[in-house]
Amino acid sequence: MEKEITMSAAEHKQRLDVVEICAGAGGQSLGLHRAGFTHRLAVELDAHAAHTLDQNLRRVLKEEGVDVPGDLVKVGDVADPAVWDPASFREKEIALLAGGVPCPPFSIAGKQLGSGDERDLFAWAVELCGRMKPKALLLENVRGLSANRFSGYRQAVLDKLHEFGYIASWKLLHASDFGVPQLRPRFVLVALLPEYAEYFEWPRGNPGKAPTVGEVLADLMGANGWGDAEVAAWADRANDIAPTIVGGSKKHGGADLGPTRAKKAWAELGVDAMGVANEAPEPGFEPVNGATGPKLTTKMVARLQGWHGEFADWEFLGRKTSVYRQIGNAFPPPVAKALGEAIRDALLKKGEPQPLVETSSAVQDPVYKLLRSQSRPLTVEQIIMKLAKTGLSMDQPEAERRLNHLGHDFELEKTERKSGELAYSLGQFKAFVGQDDHQRHDLFTQYRAKIS
Repeated sequence: MEKEITMSAAEHKQRLDVVEICAGAGGQSLGLHRAGFTHRLAVELDAHAAHTLDQNLRRVLKEEGVDVPGDLVKVGDVADPAVWDPASFREKEIALLAGGVPCPPFSIAGKQLGSGDERDLFAWAVELCGRMKPKALLLENVRGLSANRFSGYRQAVLDKLHEFGYIASWKLLHASDFGVPQLRPRFVLVALLPEYAEYFEWPRGNPGKAPTVGEVLADLMGANGWGDAEVAAWADRANDIAPTIVGGSKKHGGADLGPTRAKKAWAELGVDAMGVANEAPEPGFEPVNGATGPKLTTKMVARLQGWHGEFADWEFLGRKTSVYRQIGNAFPPPVAKALGEAIRDALLKKGEPQPLVETSSAVQDPVYKLLRSQSRPLTVEQIIMKLAKTGLSMDQPEAERRLNHLGHDFELEKTERKSGELAYSLGQFKAFVGQDDHQRHDLFTQYRAKIS
């Protein structure tokens, strides 16, 4: 049995408290638990995912003799003060605030509305960190957040965390580097108070060592009597990791394995991506209607998402489409565990401290930094000239592109000069950080039934 499942009494005393927001069905929760964190609260919007999380998290806590709070999982909008009271945790010395805040605002599969999307809670989660003052913060999202489109957004996040007294950094992690047989890049933010930050090192994983889809699923494919030869031939064909599994949203139809490009990749692996099966293939199964192989079951999808080995005993509750979405929208438990172990080691000050890099001076967006530091509006030409004095060369199209991006997430004020040129100054961040009059409230109420 794995070490984390049989912790000694001494190790139990070193378990650290975590509050998790936007917890989903528990991928991050399980990984953090295996890494030595104990949940004091988890908050999730979707009732089906919250039910799965509550039942499983209570079980694993009880199995390890951990005291289980009566209100372990709260269901509802995490930004609604009627659902929970973040201020009540400030004096409880919470070690970690963690969350997988909604991805659609930053996903390349969507409109990338960022702060204009009613589902965006990233900036709010950072503000929450300042209110709760945990020792560490962990937030994960899609790769799209790492794009140039959101460089100003990322800069605002780093600046705010520095203001709150944290050392923060971003990292793109690949799930396949941590044994998950899937192409699933995740953009992760970790912030720690300075006394712990010097002990933090990003987990490295084992690049190129992930098993293939065939290796991971062969036993499940044969579980319902499909012939050994057929299973073996299928496994030989499924000789690569899977494309990214997407959970989709309530705005769309039933469960399938993704957009056209993903379906093509699944077909090359011998998988019919036009839906999810109730059962594994039976004896004599043959693909029909142009399919290249059998469909996956939710149990198979869960295994590809990392619920395997020490993470295999998580039971998903609900109907098939709901279960598929719970799995597809989750953070892979092995990646969460690796991050949790790295953060836990830092909080326990294990290893040798490393010199800290002053992240407040890290430049995600030079135009943002320049405009934020100026008291007077600047024209595009002035922006280019001032950046050149710092050693940064930027042409007019690039400067205008960055200004356009900033205008999506910030109030970009424009002043017309006598020459006809426009001068720009950077106003307020448009993102929701808890404002009573923010448009998020009306939009969230309007689309509540379709938000997942």
